[in-house]
Amino acid sequence: MFQPLTKPDLGAASADARLYCRPACFVDRPHELDDACLRIADTMVWFAAWHVSLRDTGVVRSAIVTIPEFADWVAAMPDHLVEMAAKQRAGVIRPRGALQLGERVVRLNEPQLMGILNVTPDSFSDGGKHVDSAAAIDAGFAMASAGAAIIDVGGESTRPGAPLVWEGDEIERVQATVAGLAKGGVAVSIDTRKAAVMEAALAAGATIVNDVSALRFDDRAMEVVVRAGCPVVLMHAPAAKSDPHEGGDYDHVLFDVYDLLAERVAACVAAGVDPAKIVVDPGLGFGKGIGDNLALINGLALFHSLGCPILFGASRKRMIGALDNEAPADQRLGGTVALHYQAATQGAQLLRVHDIAENRQALRVWRGLRDAALTA
Repeated sequence: MFQPLTKPDLGAASADARLYCRPACFVDRPHELDDACLRIADTMVWFAAWHVSLRDTGVVRSAIVTIPEFADWVAAMPDHLVEMAAKQRAGVIRPRGALQLGERVVRLNEPQLMGILNVTPDSFSDGGKHVDSAAAIDAGFAMASAGAAIIDVGGESTRPGAPLVWEGDEIERVQATVAGLAKGGVAVSIDTRKAAVMEAALAAGATIVNDVSALRFDDRAMEVVVRAGCPVVLMHAPAAKSDPHEGGDYDHVLFDVYDLLAERVAACVAAGVDPAKIVVDPGLGFGKGIGDNLALINGLALFHSLGCPILFGASRKRMIGALDNEAPADQRLGGTVALHYQAATQGAQLLRVHDIAENRQALRVWRGLRDAALTA
């Protein structure tokens, strides 16, 4: 239930209270508002207000605070909340620049596509389609030609109930595909939570690690990423170990997911990972019900306050079927495009998808609308 937040509430906050500042009230024509709006990083998305939430003693209170009013609200806060507000504001507006992936540069000032290439027999949507490495390499090149900036190669299904794959088998599945794509000039991501697989894929030419456990599954994973100096995607899943879907009991899903990702970002930075090389992913569908997923999508802009690029992946996921007569995975393209378009409107920098051409077309339409609003 919504409870309103007032400045006196902030002043009376306990030492354990947490603050969450989410960009809100997005605007198409920022030049008409002068200093009354802010830009999310170096994206093409501007906003005119903050959705400020105070979480204290199990109660969440929220208010919409305009950009010009925000300083007065911050002045009413105790010191620890002032620090949170300043850090989150700085995180939102800090330019993300680009990801250097080998010889490829992926600029993040507009949404980029990450193509999903599962070389597995049992992934929920495309399992068995790319188990042959030659076919997988051809599929990866086709996705790159259609507009994917990065190809994300995975050798273990993380669908609910999927068995754990031995790291040797996972390496055998991915290594040739990674090497073939990398030699052809494609920027390759390795989708794994195992340190040995990360090492083998990076040696074969992968240039970014995408870990559904946020480097919590394998005790050596952090060391591998630090030593390689590569970018890393930290995804939220409620469980760190075998089944990433276990758990999922949330007091407030948006803030619980945010808190865990904030903790993982801090752990990576403390271990020596360059903050500019960290990407965050709220982990749609991992230990989350339909209501949880919808709350994360509607609140996606909050994750910009972590100061990292956002990767968003809703491609063909079950929530689309749940919202549309249990449509099977191969009939969820429309919902996929709709959800990724929504993520783009909130400034998400990377969109992880199966269907490149259709999502690329949607992003071109989105970009045309943004350009028209900014130049009219």
